[in-house]
Amino acid sequence: MENLKASLEAILFASGEAVEVKRVAQALELDEKLVINTFNELAEEYKNAGRGINIIRLEDSYQMCSAPEYYDSLIKLCHVPKKHNLTDVMLETLSIIAYKQPVTRQDIESIRGVKSDFAVNKLLEYNLIQELGRKDVPGRPILFGTTEDFLRVFGVTDTDELPVISPEKIEEFTKEAMDETNVVELNNL
Repeated sequence: MENLKASLEAILFASGEAVEVKRVAQALELDEKLVINTFNELAEEYKNAGRGINIIRLEDSYQMCSAPEYYDSLIKLCHVPKKHNLTDVMLETLSIIAYKQPVTRQDIESIRGVKSDFAVNKLLEYNLIQELGRKDVPGRPILFGTTEDFLRVFGVTDTDELPVISPEKIEEFTKEAMDETNVVELNNL
């Protein structure tokens, strides 16, 4: 078991990015459940030992990363990474993609009611969303979904962990949208 843990540590360290459980299991010729359990044990050991690095799960993958509590120490040595500022428009667009994925640009724009080219392009640039392929309809529009960076930034291991919007809130949002639409229509008369 210790040899397996050491192998998993080496794989995560050398890869520098998230590694799929399936690939690890195939490479080591092991059962996926054993690999998952060992990754989880290893992650718990790192967490309990108060180490400067953690092992985190991102959907069906694991990654070794710096522990957030040591970020201040890192920035003293490294250049301060550029933080991306997400505008309200970008956050709105990102939330539509996160909850409705896979989704086309046209789907996003029909929900928002306005063009979303800038927001989608910025989210692609920030690597928070990615192209997932094309929809099988005339014109074959691009489908968008979230990335592992999205999961990392928002501190979730899977999009299933995103907060669920209550039916009351949905009704409230729908009423607000209808009120805004009526105001716009009145102004255009």
